[in-house]
Amino acid sequence: MPNVSNVDLTAALHERGALLEGHFRLSSGRHSNRFIQKFRILESPPLVEAVAREIAAHFRDAKPSVVVSAAVGGIVLGYEVARHLGTNGIFVEKENGVATLRRSFALTPQDRVLVVEDVVTTGLSVREVLDVVRAHGAHPVGVGVIVERGAADFGVETFAILKMPIVSYAPEECPQCAASEPITDPGSRRN
Repeated sequence: MPNVSNVDLTAALHERGALLEGHFRLSSGRHSNRFIQKFRILESPPLVEAVAREIAAHFRDAKPSVVVSAAVGGIVLGYEVARHLGTNGIFVEKENGVATLRRSFALTPQDRVLVVEDVVTTGLSVREVLDVVRAHGAHPVGVGVIVERGAADFGVETFAILKMPIVSYAPEECPQCAASEPITDPGSRRN
């Protein structure tokens, strides 16, 4: 299996066509001239295995008892990180627009939770997962991320394999909107 480093992951993003240039509406609603198409990463079992192994290795000493991710994009990564840690992997999904545990998934106050996410921009999805974890009394031990586009403070240790700050704008401040450039909406979050 390949090892993942910032250089290797950056190269993989380019090779897989995962780093796009243009005018994009992000899942957060912000606009950017660059977009990371996370499913181009997640479609490759060897790449997912490599990034999951690195996230699991980073948090192994925190002794997570369960890995929690957000549906849909985080399911594959969460499963693979959980496999490397020898724990269960569950996911949070929306029900009537509210993040929740479904499918008989459960967390207890004894659980030490590692939250994983593929790409973080504003951190909204991670915060929603952490809110669900804390609402069940479980203890978050960290957040593991493949690509961190924007810094976010989650109140626990955060580890990103690749930090790739990408400028984003509120729609009313977007220079591409001001120039009337057409926008693409490839994001996954829909209301």
